[in-house]
Amino acid sequence: MRALTLFGPLAWRNLWRNPRRTLITLAVVAVGVWSILTFDVLLKAFGEASREGTLRLLTGEAQIHAPGWLDDPGVTHRMPAPAGALAGALAAPPVTAAAARVRVPAIVRSEYRTRAATLLGVAPDEERRVSDLPGAVSAGRYLSGPADPGAVIGRDLATRLKTRLGKRIILMTQAADGRLAEQSFTIVGLYASQQSAEDEYVFTGRATAQAMLGIGTDVSEIAFDATLQPGLEAAVAKVRKAAPGLDVKTWMQLSPLAYTIETFTQSYVAVWLMIMFVLMAIGIVNTQLMAVFERTREFGLMQALGMGRGLIVLQVSLESTLLIGLGVVAGAALMLLTLAPFGHGLDLGFLAPGAEMAGIGRVLHPKLAPGEALGFCGLVWVLGILAALWPARTAAKATPAAAMAAQA
Repeated sequence: MRALTLFGPLAWRNLWRNPRRTLITLAVVAVGVWSILTFDVLLKAFGEASREGTLRLLTGEAQIHAPGWLDDPGVTHRMPAPAGALAGALAAPPVTAAAARVRVPAIVRSEYRTRAATLLGVAPDEERRVSDLPGAVSAGRYLSGPADPGAVIGRDLATRLKTRLGKRIILMTQAADGRLAEQSFTIVGLYASQQSAEDEYVFTGRATAQAMLGIGTDVSEIAFDATLQPGLEAAVAKVRKAAPGLDVKTWMQLSPLAYTIETFTQSYVAVWLMIMFVLMAIGIVNTQLMAVFERTREFGLMQALGMGRGLIVLQVSLESTLLIGLGVVAGAALMLLTLAPFGHGLDLGFLAPGAEMAGIGRVLHPKLAPGEALGFCGLVWVLGILAALWPARTAAKATPAAAMAAQA
């Protein structure tokens, strides 16, 4: 402690013997830390938006289907409504919410145009717990119950069909007996979501869809969510045990693109950390070695006056510790200043159409994790100090003879 008390102020003064070199090193470390922290926050916001956009659209955290439905999502691959052990598994933790749906490919026709679509028969109260679409109605209303005979379609689909709220559309699809089922629906609501969803999904009451298809109380899929603890895997295992003959898959299997994006963001931050640390280490070692070579005479004279090599290493290490610490603090401050304007969200602007292809909305919501940010800062600081040990050891090798030679 006495050595730190003595050499601390000395190390601080030595940093500013060459202000230009010190400021350049500070800038290198600050920019590196800023890029690591900022990229970490933005990429995680990107991955989270992709995951949440996929999960809260219609996927849920997991889904149950009849065997073969994923390969041929038609009315022939259906299953009974949840009952018995399966109903019990879906009504108890770790499952937090579940929604049974009828989902079949269909043709929707207005008085002007015809387009392919997906008919979804839903129970509104169940659907609100696993999907954001019931709350995304921009005009009219959502369905009032499972027996609601109205239809809710996307704004984009309404534009393509040249129809509007209050108009009638005709839905055609294959019924359970193989005949062509055809029924007229009144548009009671328009919803706003991703363009791909707006253009595809037509919602009606689940009982209405079941009667149209002639499938009794059967359903096509069940989407469900789970608690954080014990987690999705425990919920899936419980559901599979309750319904061994059904196909249960997680969102990672159902939406591999969203899962890949989330995994990629985590890996990219680690790669970027390594790249930036290598660049920072080169700058730190280079500038500190230059400072050491310029002070060869000083270190040699200090040894001639009785200072041990360990104390010289300590002095140079303290200088590096202070220098890198200042750079880390400056980088963290720059990151906070960069993210401060986006507290209410980051509008992707012209990137929004491309982001939507990955299931991401127009606005990202960056969130800083203080513990993780402190961890990155501490890691950069420690690694920077370790990189600076080379110049410190070089300084300790100076001898009084070398000092005399430098003086001559």
